[in-house]
Amino acid sequence: MLPVQLTVADLMTEEVFTIQSTATVAQAIALMQAHKLRSLIVERNDFQDSYGILTERDVVCKVTAPGLDPHLINVFEVMRKPCIHFYATMTLREAARRFQETGIQRAPVLQAGNLIGIISITDLLMKQPINEPPPQDTLSQRIQKAIRHVRVVSDSQDQLAQECLIAWEVKEALETDRQL
Repeated sequence: MLPVQLTVADLMTEEVFTIQSTATVAQAIALMQAHKLRSLIVERNDFQDSYGILTERDVVCKVTAPGLDPHLINVFEVMRKPCIHFYATMTLREAARRFQETGIQRAPVLQAGNLIGIISITDLLMKQPINEPPPQDTLSQRIQKAIRHVRVVSDSQDQLAQECLIAWEVKEALETDRQL
């Protein structure tokens, strides 16, 4: 049996934050900060128009570095439009090649011309299922099981600290078990 070939739709993030091109960069920054985003998709003006994208790099390089006031600059002045987009049915290999060819980090995902998600290089790496051989020793197995459980409920910023804490707790539990 052949393995199921994943598509962009399988790994994309469905919750997409958008902004109007006429919004100020300050409004975009506030939205990015509030939701811990690295980019915003810029809405189309009409159905035949293309989407744009505003990334953290656009803001830093085109507004902050030259010393411009983000309250006086509109998103349309610094965004990239049209932006490269992916189709929901693209394979992960096709997506990886497009990322490689264009040098972009993230892009909107379209289906029938409508925005349905966003995909990033990080999604391709972190969300792709990889069948790893299970660890052989009990300690590693318990740590991996605990880490998988925590990753489901934790925020990415706290992940490393929680993994260390879990590993320490599992180690202490095993030491306690050995003493009994």
